[in-house]
Amino acid sequence: MKMMSWFVKGEDETESGNNRCSSRKGQIRSMEEEIIINNNNNDEVALAIEEEEKEGICVTWKDVWVTVPTAKQGSNTILQALTGYAKPGQLLAIMGPSGSGKSTLLDALAGRLSTKAKQTGDILINGRKQALAYGTSAYLTQDDAILTTLTVGEAVYYSAQLQLPDSMSKSEKKERAEFTIREMGLQDAIHTRIKGISGGQKRRVSICIEILTRPSLLFLDEPTSDLDSAASYYVMSRIASLNDKDGIQRTIVASIHQPSTEVFQLFHNLCLLSSGQAVYFGPTAAANEFFASNGFPCPTLQNPSDHFVKTINKDFEQEDPEPGLSIGLITEEAIHILVKSFKSSAINQQVQTDVVKIGKRNSSAMEMKNHAHFFKQCIILTRRSSVNMYRDAGYYWLRLLIYGGLAISLGTIFYKIGSNSESIQAKASLLVFVVTFLIFITIGGFPSFVEDMKVFERERLNGHYGVTAYIIGHTCSAIPYLLLMSVIPGALVYYLTGLQKGGQHFLYFTCVLFVSVMLVESLMMIVASMVPNFLMGIITGSGILGVMMLNGGFYRLPGDLPKFFWRYPLYYISIHKYAYQGLFKNEFEGLTFSNNKVGAASIMSGKEMLRNSWQIEVDHSKWVDLSILLGMVVLYRILFLVILKIIEKVKPIIAAFK
Repeated sequence: MKMMSWFVKGEDETESGNNRCSSRKGQIRSMEEEIIINNNNNDEVALAIEEEEKEGICVTWKDVWVTVPTAKQGSNTILQALTGYAKPGQLLAIMGPSGSGKSTLLDALAGRLSTKAKQTGDILINGRKQALAYGTSAYLTQDDAILTTLTVGEAVYYSAQLQLPDSMSKSEKKERAEFTIREMGLQDAIHTRIKGISGGQKRRVSICIEILTRPSLLFLDEPTSDLDSAASYYVMSRIASLNDKDGIQRTIVASIHQPSTEVFQLFHNLCLLSSGQAVYFGPTAAANEFFASNGFPCPTLQNPSDHFVKTINKDFEQEDPEPGLSIGLITEEAIHILVKSFKSSAINQQVQTDVVKIGKRNSSAMEMKNHAHFFKQCIILTRRSSVNMYRDAGYYWLRLLIYGGLAISLGTIFYKIGSNSESIQAKASLLVFVVTFLIFITIGGFPSFVEDMKVFERERLNGHYGVTAYIIGHTCSAIPYLLLMSVIPGALVYYLTGLQKGGQHFLYFTCVLFVSVMLVESLMMIVASMVPNFLMGIITGSGILGVMMLNGGFYRLPGDLPKFFWRYPLYYISIHKYAYQGLFKNEFEGLTFSNNKVGAASIMSGKEMLRNSWQIEVDHSKWVDLSILLGMVVLYRILFLVILKIIEKVKPIIAAFK
């Protein structure tokens, strides 16, 4: 087991360290007593604090427990009896080793816990059990999910149009966006695309987007992750500068993993967790004295935050201490000492008193701010998605190029195949390949769509817009590109191969291609909502389409399919069935072919050929097949909407605290 012996390097140092610990223990007790005396007797200071807090949002939590169900143990306790507060004008750091419960506590305070998690205890907003209203709070996730094809200015301005109310004019929204960009020091990158800026700048763009509504409460999940020390300090100093701007005293709560010394000094209060327990909660400046008083002084020139986390980190325990170091306390014992000491400390007693005091405030309920109305959101989302699709070569342009090249190849291979009996098999193979390849190449846009879904998930959780507006916006923006993918390659194939003449026939041909590709996009949207990993999503989507293709009625005639499962129901829900049938009817109906069967009529109509050779259902019109495909598009989009709504219930936007 790992020995906690980095504090002491010899017996003499151990003895002197113990003497210093005793001295520091007396100092911190004196300091704690002074804090209590000052807070109990100085009414003016207490009144000033109370007046200050009225200008912002106070968050308090008392005896908060969070458990999640597990298959083996029944339930797993993530947070244990946590109590604390976050005040306006102050930064609270939630720190601890990996798996200590930092993100869980942040999610609990922000009302973002999964419905599977069970939470007990009281979380109060300004002394009330109430939901965090839209516009009054913002949550910054670890991942900066932003459309990388947009410029910094576009990303912030589009978000401003979505979030800010219709009572503000376009010029006012643009002015707010530009001011926020300057506030975060991004004015020099305003015309630079997101994919061309640094990680620190990207993080600041995310902050810009979330503070457009001027929220009074900010939750930050690992705001300095993947940033170097210089970028981390710059980002956090910008966040700290938001404490008291525009007359708003913001309450900022951040989970953070081992910040640099400069970043650590920006925080007013520290919540230190280990295995879901509070090791320390109180002023950041007093944490050093607390650890020293319990026998764990921070070595000279060492980052205090590194020292705190290393002291309570059980992940790297060793059986033997490092060479040259004397035996110290094992981590488990150190945690036990610190947790027990904090529970009985005057600092903890003061925290309990402050939580009760803040919780007694009789503030009015939080009012929800307005954002753009539904139809305005649909328009803005359509514009933004159109810009993204236009600039992202992998979304549609690459697929259009590949399919166009393939169309030319098909046109030269099947050039002017004619309409005689010998051309029947060639035409059937051509039509099947055209629609099948177009359907499969649609999967190529899945990675871009997954990135879109990440942006949507972040914006939905922060209440920027709803599921319906997103689906409408994405659908409307995709239609022009899907038409291009259907019309241009479709025209090349149709006229080079000499398929049945007539404008109506060509129109139907392109309509089937267009609806088929839109239907597959709808299917992949459903897959993306359930399988967010793009590699697994592509595999899943390909598997589904492969099964549908086999049951389409071309590779195995419908009458030869096993009735159970393969024919009923898979054959009748296959996209390929209705696409094949529609294209076959469009091409062969109205034509006549010679019949070589003995004893049969010498001439055979197109309908008879379809019925006899391919077992096509000719009793209904080709337009019925197209209508069924359109109905499936609507059905899949509705199913996508329902799935997102279910996910919204599982991962609520903002949950009321109960």
